[in-house]
Amino acid sequence: MFKTLFNIFRVPELRNKVLFTIFMLMIYRLGYHIPIPGVDQGAMQEMANKQRAGGEENAVDYLANYVALFSGGNLSQSTIFGLGIMPYISSSIIFQLLTTVMPSLEKLQKEGETGRRKIQEWTRYTTVPLCIIQAMMWLTYMQSASPPMVVGDYRGTFAFWIMGIVSLTAGCIFLMWLGEQIDEYGLGNGISLIIMAGIIGRMPVAVTLIREEFKIGSSDPNAMNAGKVIFLIISFVFVVFGTILITQAQRRIPIQQAKQTRGRRLYGGQKQFLPLRVNHGGVMPIIFAQSLMLFPTMLFASLNKHFPNSGTIRFLGEEFGRGSYLYVMLEVLMIYFFAYFWTTVQFQPKEMANQLRDYGSFIPGLRPGKRTADYLEKVMMRITYVGGAFLCIIAVVPTAVSAALSVNPQITQFLGGTGLLIVASVALDMIQRIEANLLMRNYGGFLSGPGAKGRRIKGRQY
Repeated sequence: MFKTLFNIFRVPELRNKVLFTIFMLMIYRLGYHIPIPGVDQGAMQEMANKQRAGGEENAVDYLANYVALFSGGNLSQSTIFGLGIMPYISSSIIFQLLTTVMPSLEKLQKEGETGRRKIQEWTRYTTVPLCIIQAMMWLTYMQSASPPMVVGDYRGTFAFWIMGIVSLTAGCIFLMWLGEQIDEYGLGNGISLIIMAGIIGRMPVAVTLIREEFKIGSSDPNAMNAGKVIFLIISFVFVVFGTILITQAQRRIPIQQAKQTRGRRLYGGQKQFLPLRVNHGGVMPIIFAQSLMLFPTMLFASLNKHFPNSGTIRFLGEEFGRGSYLYVMLEVLMIYFFAYFWTTVQFQPKEMANQLRDYGSFIPGLRPGKRTADYLEKVMMRITYVGGAFLCIIAVVPTAVSAALSVNPQITQFLGGTGLLIVASVALDMIQRIEANLLMRNYGGFLSGPGAKGRRIKGRQY
């Protein structure tokens, strides 16, 4: 491994890409700590400490922490990168879904690089109004909080609104530009690397919490003891291993290429494989499901304040709280629904069958055309069930461990969920890119050595 790391810096082009990527991520982490003018950072930190000490967390704070987990932002400190790249991700998802239902966008996408650049340009334009809307929502919450999180001189003033909206919007646009620079001059997908850097940047906080709560020889079952720490470490290793395994898992369908005679030579006839990913939807089903599960939690929390004597609202508020039975079951059903929904949107068996027929390939035992499309759809629906089950386990593990062992959720969030899937996918993609660059120049990769043949990392395919 150390020899591979040394080889990375021996190749000038690869070395420049790695150093440029690290430099861009350092700029991101620097702006991560620049606060918005007019925000009382001390009040925000004091409220966060009180909630952590009392084990309380309202729905808005949970929403802010959830958004920060997979957007690379930090609303809890109200920095200029508070929104992260969440507006850009939302805009990309909107156009990705519109492409499947609007023939004009679908036709534009099929035009090749020119069409994709046009859609990318519209995505950037749509990001700006989304930034403004999300910035206004967060600034409204800070001013209406008790106590207010805005300095007295700026509270409710036009200047605070302008500075806040401009700072958050400019921060998101800058991160979007930063990601595009990494795409062009760096190594890896820029947006994904920014998200991964934000997730990994939260890991020291979890380690600090473990150190603060660790008590040797304590008889309190809720205290952090050596047994819990060892269990968390072992669980983290096994969950990461399982995440990598299922992320790379494929269902390979054999494909036979038709033989063609050209002159006196015979071409074709090779046997290949069509890989279908088990987790075709990636992290999107979890993101959609957990995002929608925030709304009933926030709704019943708000109704409980207005109707404190209502037993029905109190019961529903408890059942839709994080970790409750009804909450977990509904989250599992929504993850399955969005897993099949996202697979249906992204996977087009009819188009894939037509492409196989046009290239003179076929699946042995099946006629090209409709029969091939029906078979591909049937296989995809079956493996999606397995992929959905994996996503459900990944989403439920942090909550289950936190409730069973009385561990802080900021610690157990690294045992699964959206963050772990993103980190695993981006890390695998980075290794695959480095492997490709090293092998192209006859250097050994991370998996070189005895017995490494045939075990190259395939990389993620979205």
